[in-house]
Amino acid sequence: MKTLNKELQAEITPRKALEILKEGNSRFMKNLQSDRDLLKQANETRDGQWPFATILSCIDSRTSAELIFDQGLGDVFSVRIAGNIVNTDILGSMEFACKVAGSKLIVVLGHSKCGAVKGACDHVEMGNLTELLSKLQPAVYQENETTGERSSKNATFVENVAQINVKRSVKSIIERSFILEQMLENGEIGIVGGMHDLETGKVTFYDDVTYIKDDVNPDFSVAELRH
Repeated sequence: MKTLNKELQAEITPRKALEILKEGNSRFMKNLQSDRDLLKQANETRDGQWPFATILSCIDSRTSAELIFDQGLGDVFSVRIAGNIVNTDILGSMEFACKVAGSKLIVVLGHSKCGAVKGACDHVEMGNLTELLSKLQPAVYQENETTGERSSKNATFVENVAQINVKRSVKSIIERSFILEQMLENGEIGIVGGMHDLETGKVTFYDDVTYIKDDVNPDFSVAELRH
C-alpha cells in the first residue's frame, strides 16, 4: 500500500474517502488486511502527514480506527474519547485536521455495547466521569421507544441510545463549527456517522447522517439541517 502524500491526498474526494473506509472494513471482517511496511511508512511520513479522514471514536480497546478500517500510518487522524462525544477541544482538533492538514472526511463512530453509553443510561456519577456522561444524557432522554426497562440491563435500549448519540454528535459538529460547516457546504469535506459491531467487526454507516455534497448529492445544503 502506498504511503499518502500531499498529491495522493488531494486526489481523494469525500465520497472516495468513505469508499476507502468501507473497503478497509470489508478486508478487516475477512481477515485480509493489506500488506504494509509500517516502518517504511513511518520513515516516509517523518516530515509531514496527509491523512484522508478524521475518525472520532470511543476509547474502547476494541475499536481502533486504524485496525477496523485497515489503514496504515499517516492515513487517518484518530480522535478518541469515551462515548465518542463532541467538545470544544475535539472540534478544534477536527478543524486542524480538515482546514490545515487537508482531511476530506469526518466520521463519528459509535460501537455496540458501549460502556460509556451504559453508564449514561444508568445515570452513573463518579468524579470527572460525571461531567463526561452528562454529555450523553440528551441521547438517553431522546430515546422514546423504550417504555420498559430504561437502564443498561436492556440491551436494545443501550443500542438505541448509542445510535442517537452518534447522530447527535454529527449534527453537533456542524452546528458548533463554522469552519467545518463552510467546508461541508463547499464540498471540501464530508461528515458521516456510523456504528461498529464488536461481534462481527462490521461498520454500518447511517444514510440519514451521511452529508457529502458532490455529483451524487449536488443539492445538499447545510441550511437544510437547521430546519
